[in-house]
Amino acid sequence: MSEPDLSPEQSRSLHERIFNIFRTAPPTNAAPTSAPRQLAGPDKNGGSAAPYTPGETSRLLESYDSHEPACGLRGSCDHGTFSPRLERDEAWGIASLNDVGMAGPPGRDPSGDGDSTQGPENIPSMESSVSAFPMKNRKSLYISYYIPFFNWITQYRLSFLRGDLISAMTIASIYIPMALSLSSNLAHAPPINGLYSFVFNPLIYAILGSSPLLVVGPEAAGSLLTGTIVKASVSQGLSKEEDEAASALIVGIATAMAGAMILIAGLTRLGFLDNVLSRPFLRGFITAIGFVIFVDQLIPEAGLAELAKDAAVSHGTTVEKLVFFVRNISKCHGLTAAVSFTSFAIIMVFRTLKKLLQPRYPLVAYFPDRILVVIISAILTWHLGWDKQGLEILGPTKNTANGVFAFKWPFQFSHMKHVRTALSTSFIIALLGFFESSVAAKGLGNARQAGVQGMAVSANREMVALGVANVVGGCFMALPAFGGYGRSKVNASTGARSPMSSILLSLITFISIMVLLPYLYYLPKAVLSAMISVVAFSLIEECPHDLAFFIRLRGWTELTLMVLIFVSTIFYSLELGIALGIGLSILILIRHSTQPRIQILGKVAGTSDRFENAELHPEKVELVESALIVKIPEPLTFANTGDLKNRLRRLEMYGTNRAHPSLPRMRPAEHNKNLIFDVHGVTSVDGSGTQVLFEIVDEYAEQGVRVFFCRLPNRDVFRMFERSGIVDRCGGMSHFVSRVDEALRLAESEDRGLTA
Repeated sequence: MSEPDLSPEQSRSLHERIFNIFRTAPPTNAAPTSAPRQLAGPDKNGGSAAPYTPGETSRLLESYDSHEPACGLRGSCDHGTFSPRLERDEAWGIASLNDVGMAGPPGRDPSGDGDSTQGPENIPSMESSVSAFPMKNRKSLYISYYIPFFNWITQYRLSFLRGDLISAMTIASIYIPMALSLSSNLAHAPPINGLYSFVFNPLIYAILGSSPLLVVGPEAAGSLLTGTIVKASVSQGLSKEEDEAASALIVGIATAMAGAMILIAGLTRLGFLDNVLSRPFLRGFITAIGFVIFVDQLIPEAGLAELAKDAAVSHGTTVEKLVFFVRNISKCHGLTAAVSFTSFAIIMVFRTLKKLLQPRYPLVAYFPDRILVVIISAILTWHLGWDKQGLEILGPTKNTANGVFAFKWPFQFSHMKHVRTALSTSFIIALLGFFESSVAAKGLGNARQAGVQGMAVSANREMVALGVANVVGGCFMALPAFGGYGRSKVNASTGARSPMSSILLSLITFISIMVLLPYLYYLPKAVLSAMISVVAFSLIEECPHDLAFFIRLRGWTELTLMVLIFVSTIFYSLELGIALGIGLSILILIRHSTQPRIQILGKVAGTSDRFENAELHPEKVELVESALIVKIPEPLTFANTGDLKNRLRRLEMYGTNRAHPSLPRMRPAEHNKNLIFDVHGVTSVDGSGTQVLFEIVDEYAEQGVRVFFCRLPNRDVFRMFERSGIVDRCGGMSHFVSRVDEALRLAESEDRGLTA
């Protein structure tokens, strides 16, 4: 059959015509049709030429105009596991989204022919649909997205103020005393530095943060890690233990460094890091931190702090402190121990009662039990003169050597000695803080709220907001502050409707520093230690649930990871526990990501065009004797292609991945004369993966094995195949088809051609 006369445009090479088509987006009003598309072009005499029907290599072009789904199957996608994920710059056009449901049944060729060659001309277009949306005030939209303050402030209503104010007062009554405790007992810094974290960080987060009800502030884990930096500086002789000004400066440097790290991570779009740390690592490490904090507080709660300092146990391991406490419990200060354990018992009783009563009486959450314990203990100490009987009190909080709200730029050359000490621990503070904030933001995002709307949580924007907040806080020597789920849950449950609650919390804390702090002069430090012990208990109490869960699942790997982190932290140090946990988590992640997940497919019994995983459903499928059908259900990268050749060789010899390579060959070699790759899941491929795949195709071609590819997901993958030479080496475009059964029929026809 002779080809019709074509115009210069049509007479160009197939490659040029294909990519010329791709440069032009399909019309949005294109209607799906089952008739073959006809291309009419002028003939040499200027008249209308005969209709042009696409040839074999462009027959499926009308499926592109009919807006098929990205996998190339119309109507539905029955590819099974590991569906392809569209890349960000490969979004569907509006017409494609509207017309997917109008396509014909899966597997039907629009031209009416059963077999069709698959190439770039029939791989769906993935042009960006952004230009299809009419946008006004695009700059203001971008500003509102990256600075969410301009988003929620326009929605703010006066009716929100009551709930925001009540929630801010509730948070302040609970967590202002807690901030004092964290700073003095865990971070080994002046108590006022803990309050600074509630002045600057919530205010900045309300402007830049993407979670409207998240409340940022100091946490026990971050404060404890900051305290290890202070103690390390003391042990190295860089500062003195009694020098509060130096301790506050070190805290500010650690906070600013953690903020700078997380800010840089956000600007470089590393928000995915919140998925790197495994749940067993976090549970083991958080439980260890809770145990460390609980044991640390036993010594000041029993009035043994001076004795522990003389015995050089203050900077020892947790086990050493526990042994010291047991041996010297008879020397404890009676009044201090009575105040500590009574305060702990009262707070725990109210905590338990609130849990029991809150489902039926939600208002009990508003009861300020901790602020009452603080006020009553301060009054009793002043009235009964307990401070004269040996009970340590908070004392003056505003008369620190640095003054109130003193600004000190942390990144000075003279501070380099502290920077080197704080570098690794600040990284861990940033990582743990961001992860906890991310968990809290996601948890709050799952609940419907009655306040401001349209604020989607973004991990990268969260990093930027938390980073800026901590850099600013570090300039004022505040503790590291991140989002906490419990604190944010209280905020949401007590009526907060918008980030204004965080702004009001900052204002209340500022007023407390300027006006109320002198009235806390007689606050016993034992009460602050009791509050920290309650926090430590809350960190530990979730561990038995997770242990029981993993034991029920027989998750021995997870249990081993948890135990190793806990034991190394308790018997040696926090740093070793962190390093061990992160290292093991990364090794598990790498091991998981480097395993190829290729599958051998078999034909479902009684069908001619349905194929399933032969290893998962051996009773339903039968292996094809004339061909080895291999499905690659994931993107190919340098990580997972290293062992691809060995896995393929195992499928050739045994027909399964589960057979041990020491066994003799079980699958006859003549069954492997045709190799069909189902690459539907290979939504992307990097240079290393392409190189390995080319070597595999080239090796099979040298052996006389015919190689076919079916169901290419997008044009980027095809371009990599074309540029690397895979297309030419496997036999050209005729060996790229749209379905597995078509590849099988094509292989059988070529076999018959050779035998004939």
